[in-house]
Amino acid sequence: MELGLYTFVENTINRSGVDRIQHLMEEVSLADTLGLEIFAIGEHHREEFVASSPSTLLAGAATITKNIKLASSVTVLGSEDPVRVFQQFATLDLLSKGRAEIIVGRGSFIESFPLFGYDLKDYEELFEEKLDLLLQLNENELITWEGKYRASIDNLPVYPRPYQAKLPIWRAVGGTPKSAYITGALGLPMALAIIGGYPKQFKQMAGIHQRGAKDYEKPSPELSINSHGFIADSYEEAVEVAFPAFKQVMDKIGKERGWPPMSKAQFEASTQLEGANFVGSPQQIIDKILYQYEIFGHDRFLMQMSVGSVPHEKMLRSIELYAKKVAPAIREELNSKVGNA
Repeated sequence: MELGLYTFVENTINRSGVDRIQHLMEEVSLADTLGLEIFAIGEHHREEFVASSPSTLLAGAATITKNIKLASSVTVLGSEDPVRVFQQFATLDLLSKGRAEIIVGRGSFIESFPLFGYDLKDYEELFEEKLDLLLQLNENELITWEGKYRASIDNLPVYPRPYQAKLPIWRAVGGTPKSAYITGALGLPMALAIIGGYPKQFKQMAGIHQRGAKDYEKPSPELSINSHGFIADSYEEAVEVAFPAFKQVMDKIGKERGWPPMSKAQFEASTQLEGANFVGSPQQIIDKILYQYEIFGHDRFLMQMSVGSVPHEKMLRSIELYAKKVAPAIREELNSKVGNA
């Protein structure tokens, strides 16, 4: 199993954009140095995030890292131009010598659609059409393509080409079975976002993904579980650091969407073994990853530690515990399962 991190580069405390991006670079550098496999940056166009241009931030990260894969999580493809997305990530792939990935999704916020002149009534169609073009760009240097929402392309080359033969392209899915099925039917790996409820309820999504691939005679595609979390030396410390940050962000989103404020009891319930949030001591996180592996048999796990702003030194410690204590235990356990199979 590949283990990594994702972030939207939140900036919910009184910290300059310069400082937040410097802290981000320190986070990704530490993750790379300590041997985590993936670092992903998502796209948001809101005041509390500094991540409207993930490819730019990932390019900065490419210059200070050597091994870690660098991905978007997600690229909001419905409000992007697929040609520019492909060019940006092909360039990132050249800069990083083959470490770029694209994780596309429809996005959990809608600010980018009016910002770039798109109609929200076309939300789903925009995404599916643009994904079709992005996949063709990844397959072919010369493109002939026609769609409804973007200008047609008539036998034109698209450059640069990536360092890899093809860019890895994943599709992020929340709780929509149709999206999981289409992802499998296209033969794409799926990043399944589980940020609430009980993860075992999402098992059907993994099954639908696999069924889509089987129905369309595609090889069995990979699965990533993406969840919120935070690690400290003890459970009590993890909750003490993470809860105020989680609450600040989730209460703001909840106010916009009509949810009640998050209570500490609700938060602590979500951190238990069967809950969605990976907040706790290293051993608790190990147990929870292995518990979910029994459900999903997934190939990748990504944790968002920055659900709201936590002190920078606490974030670095969380990454250190993830890489030095959690990751080795997971690898050892899963390697032993393979060896005993």
